[in-house]
Amino acid sequence: MDLLAHVQAGGLIARGRPVVVMLSGGRDSTCLLDVCVQLGAAVSALHVNYGLRQEAGAEEEHCRGLCRRLEVELEVEHPGAPAGNTQAWARDVRYATGARLAGERGAVLAAAHTATDQVETVLYRLASSPGRRALLGMAPRSGRVVRPLLEVTREDTAAWCRARGLSWVDDPSNADDSFARARVREGLVPALRAVDERAEANVLRTAELLRDEAEVLDAVVTTALAGRDRVSVEHLRELPPALGRLVVRRLAEDALGQPVPRAVARFEDLLALDGALDVGDGARAIVQRGVLRFERTP
Repeated sequence: MDLLAHVQAGGLIARGRPVVVMLSGGRDSTCLLDVCVQLGAAVSALHVNYGLRQEAGAEEEHCRGLCRRLEVELEVEHPGAPAGNTQAWARDVRYATGARLAGERGAVLAAAHTATDQVETVLYRLASSPGRRALLGMAPRSGRVVRPLLEVTREDTAAWCRARGLSWVDDPSNADDSFARARVREGLVPALRAVDERAEANVLRTAELLRDEAEVLDAVVTTALAGRDRVSVEHLRELPPALGRLVVRRLAEDALGQPVPRAVARFEDLLALDGALDVGDGARAIVQRGVLRFERTP
């Protein structure tokens, strides 16, 4: 694969356009940073040093050295003590800081997720999250966030770095089976590959097809709502149940401005509702005079 040409053809990174690269120092983010530089984008980088591992200081210095070599401005964030689930906290800190920097610079925020990560994500969500959305995987663009390497494998990024003489650091937690994602990576993916060597390609193709179909379903839901932020319960009863659930989820998520995956599980309850019902994920359903709407749970 001509990785540079492939990323350029994707159109997410372009000459002269500002981009903030989230840089961990691993092979994928190292590859992405260098590719953005090679494509002539206006590149800056963000490294978050959580200070949670003994190697954190060395990883920060590695990123500083890489950015000096590539003549890229580097912003380093030290967020302090974690709160709640450590992995979720770290992800939230990384994306919130990246979004702030990208917003200040009128840039896109580039994440170095690869096709390998996509397979692991789909499999992890399939096991942990019921519903069609679990199989959609990550989108190449989601708001300000772009993923230029999403059709490139981890082996491709390693080959790029070796060819360019770029070293990287390996996060030991990536192989720590106390983390679910590591168990998917080290156990489930090889097991599926043993069943069929095309397993990863088939997972990726399935996710791609489902994303295309999701666009059709979104259009159907938009037509069913016709711009309204509420719907009559009687109309919901007349819709096919699958479409009714999609309408309920759209109403809930539009009202809260965030995902509300648990709303669909209460679909039958909503058809019988007269009053208010907390459906989870911070959403409250309200039926008054036979009309359903959603608001944030107080």
